[in-house]
This record gives sequence, structure tokens and C-alpha cells, in this order.
Amino acid sequence: MQKRAFTLFFLLSFFFSIRFCGAGEPASFPSLVSCLEIPASLDFCGERVPLDEQEVKERMEKEMLLSLWDRPQVILWLKRSSRYMPHIKKMLANAGLPDDLRYVALAESALRPHAGSKKGAVGFWQFMKHTGRKYGLKIDRRIDERRNVFSSTDAAVRYFKDLHELFGSWTLSAAAYNMGEGGLNAAVTEQGTRDYYQLYLPLETQRYIFRILSVKLIVSNPRLYGFLLSEKDYYPPLKFDRAQVLISKETPLRIIAEAAQTRFKVIKDLNPEIRGYNLAEGTHNIMIPKGSSDRFTHRLKGLLADYAASEKSHTYIVRQGDNLTSIAERFDVPLAAIILWNRLDPRRPIHPGDSLKIYKNKYNKRK
Repeated sequence: MQKRAFTLFFLLSFFFSIRFCGAGEPASFPSLVSCLEIPASLDFCGERVPLDEQEVKERMEKEMLLSLWDRPQVILWLKRSSRYMPHIKKMLANAGLPDDLRYVALAESALRPHAGSKKGAVGFWQFMKHTGRKYGLKIDRRIDERRNVFSSTDAAVRYFKDLHELFGSWTLSAAAYNMGEGGLNAAVTEQGTRDYYQLYLPLETQRYIFRILSVKLIVSNPRLYGFLLSEKDYYPPLKFDRAQVLISKETPLRIIAEAAQTRFKVIKDLNPEIRGYNLAEGTHNIMIPKGSSDRFTHRLKGLLADYAASEKSHTYIVRQGDNLTSIAERFDVPLAAIILWNRLDPRRPIHPGDSLKIYKNKYNKRK
């Protein structure tokens, strides 16, 4: 009963959202049937899609219908495309790769840096750990470059080059990107054909090229499918300055934000590959807000010196009988904050002689 009620509510909501939008004006969407009038000349990376074959046409129509049904998702595709697509497009062009490959990122992650799959794929191009590392991405508990649009696109460029060298077809390369080159190679050998559209592959891979093509058609001409976005509706492009940061010891990311005269969240959003609240020792190339690079290095140098000088006064040596809860109560700070400051595993006990960082002034000032 609950499921039926939810379905009815969803359908009614969808109906009214279509009929009335904006200032109460009726929305005008093309019919789904008209949206299936797919150009006969459709291609992927210059390779013809055989829509004259009934089975291929049906597979294409299915993905178009599924993509168009999720209109909120399509709107987000379009709005995010202005933020990330220009950078992806430029990198593909510089590498001499087909422009259509940019739609792979959209189909994979909807251009969400933190997108993840049940299998463990992460980021704009949905790299698995082993593949990402193979193509030069740093992936550990501090940094995950699968979430960085530039690093991950560079890795995707090199991966696609290798796949194309192996298969000689961009369509097969994209299929291999989805299912792995080993599995595709085995399927090609066993079935005796190199035609993607004639191969029997895992169901997800059989749909994969058509999903990318549906993204291509809709994003290339959104008005044709009833998405009437004006220029101001798109998200602003990604703008930033690059800064090289050299730190001699683990440093809170808030110090980087302060040096850039911005907020912690802004630095995290510009650098989604940084995990947690700290930067590890070493050299980091990070993005900071556009226009904030002037005197950034000078400000950072002073802030790092102040941080180093203050660290000694914030060090507590664990005593016999201490536990994290009692220490938090003694200094009147949240237990979670102590765990965060010291990168502790709450399941593991602390021991006498351990050093803990306690920044009690941060919380006392707020009271």
C-alpha cells in the first residue's frame, strides 16, 4: 500500500511539475515519441551507429527514453557542463582525441567529483583504484586524484589512447573502458567479431555506448528535447589560481584557506582530491580562488611559522588512567575534535606517553 501511495504521489508531482513551472506558466515539452526521431547519421567519435538495424535502433531508443525520463538529472548535467566541460574538451583536443569522449565523463559521473560506485569506482571518470594508479593517479588516505577533474582527465586521455591502440576502434575502446580490456578481448576472440553492435557483452556494457550517445544528443541540443535553459541558468565556469605549497610537516588545511583569504569549504570544493582536514608533508599543487594568489605565498609563510610556534603549547602527554573521554572533559572540548585533530582511530586505545594535540581555545572562545 505504501509503495502504491508513493508511486501515485510521484506521478502526480511529476505531472504538476510539467504542467506548471516558473510563475505559473504552462511548460511545453516535446512528446517522448518525437524525441525518438534520432538522426540517421548518428556517430560516436566519427564511427557510424547502424540505426538502420532494428535491434540497434531499439537499444538507442531505450536509453533515450530512460535519460529523458529523469529530467532533473538532465538539468543538472546541463548546468554542470559549463563548469567542467570546457576543461575536459580542451584536454581531449590537446591530446588529439575525439571530442565525443567528453560525454563519457558525463555518463559515468554526471560530473560529480565525489561520485562513487558499489564496485569502488570514484570520481569524474569513475576510475577503479588499480586502473587509476596504473595511469598515474595518486590514491591514498590523504589524496584521491580521481576526484580532480584535471588529473583524472589526464589519466583518462592516456587510458583511451592505450585502448584505441589495442582495439583500433573508439566504440570498442569505450566498451573496454566500461568492462575492462581483458573481458572485451575475450568476447571479441570468442564471438569472432569486432563490431560492438553485434557483440554479446555484459548487459551494462551493451547499454553503455547508447547511454553515452543519449547524453551526446541531449547535451548537444537541449532545446530540441524541451530543456530551455538560458545562459544565466548554467553554473559559472571553474575559475581559480594555481599555487604550489611546500610544507615540512602535516598542516591543517584551514591555514591554506586563511592564506588564500577564503573559507575552508572553498579550498575543499576547489580541491576535492584532498581528503580530510590536513595536508601531508611535501609539495602540493592546489587551486585557490581566482585573484587570491597575490601575496598568497607570503601570507602562508607567516601563518606556517605561527602554527609551528604554537604547536608546543597545544601538546598534551597522555597520563596513566587517561582515556579520550576524560581528556575531552578535562579540556572542555568535543571528543570528536580530539579524534579529528590527531587522526585517531576511536577503536584503538591511547597509552601513557602518547602526544595529543588539544586546541582548547577554539572552543572556549565560542562560549
